[in-house]
Formats: sequence, C-alpha cells, structure tokens
Amino acid sequence: MTTGLRMRIIHRYLGFFLAGIMAMYSISGILMIFRNTDFLKSEKIMEQQLNPNLKAGELSAALRIKGGVKPEKTEGDVVYFAQGEYNAKTGMATVKKMELPVILGKMEHLHKATTDSPVYWLNIFFGLSLLFFVVSSFWMFMPQTSVFKKGLYFSLAGIVLTIILLFV
Repeated sequence: MTTGLRMRIIHRYLGFFLAGIMAMYSISGILMIFRNTDFLKSEKIMEQQLNPNLKAGELSAALRIKGGVKPEKTEGDVVYFAQGEYNAKTGMATVKKMELPVILGKMEHLHKATTDSPVYWLNIFFGLSLLFFVVSSFWMFMPQTSVFKKGLYFSLAGIVLTIILLFV
C-alpha cells in the first residue's frame, strides 16, 4: 500500500469520524464572534448571598463579573451597578446575566476549554486532526495533474491571505 493511498484512507475515515465534532466547533466558533453581544442570549436573574459591606473590588471577585463592578449610585445600603444591585447591610446581591441556551453555552465552553477543563484533550485531538487534514490533502491528487497544481495555487493564496489578515 502506497503512502498516498494510506493517507487518502485515513483522511476519509477520520473525516467521517470528526464530522459531528467539526459541526460543533464551526457553530460554536461562529457564536463566539458574537460573544460581546446579546445575540441568541436570554436574561437570567440570579440572587446570591454574600458577606455584608464588601468594597467594589471584593464584590467584583465574589460575583465574577468581567470588567468589575462599577457602582453607579447608592441609595441607603443598596449599591446599584450596571449588572444589578448589592445590599451592603444584608449582603444580598441580585445580578442580571445574559446567557446562551444550555446546549449552545456548553458548545462554546467546550470550544474555549483550557487545561483546567477535563475535555481539553478533545481540543488537542481536533487541532492535530485538522493539521493532518492539511497535510494529507496534498495526497488526494497525483502531483502531475492540473488539479494538484491548481490546488497548490489555492493553498498559496490561502497562506498569503492569512498572513495579510494577521497584520490587519
């Protein structure tokens, strides 16, 4: 069995195996473009009991709010901020968060997995599989054919476009 035939077979079956994973990564990747908007998100209001008399920095850490808590106004014991309110006397905080539907949120979380996540190995496997697809694609056609030569031009164009986009 030639290397070219072996590459084609692995490319084909790995492609079938990864079809669902590729769909999930493509959907979550598109969703991540809109992560700083409320696209497809719904409002969730959560109440949380905190320690009383927290300062803004402590409140930011306790509520895990990106960008921190910036108090807008204070009326009595209640501190109002963009994402909700905090009663400094009782320690009760009410926070409004915008969240994706459960399945989309889980897909996005999987896409952003780090080594702290138990499924980070899936991202590594998927990345290596995509790298294999890049390399094995050059064994799909015989080097002397016009399709292969045109493919090289398209590959070069893709590399040039990527380099341009990196510096824009």
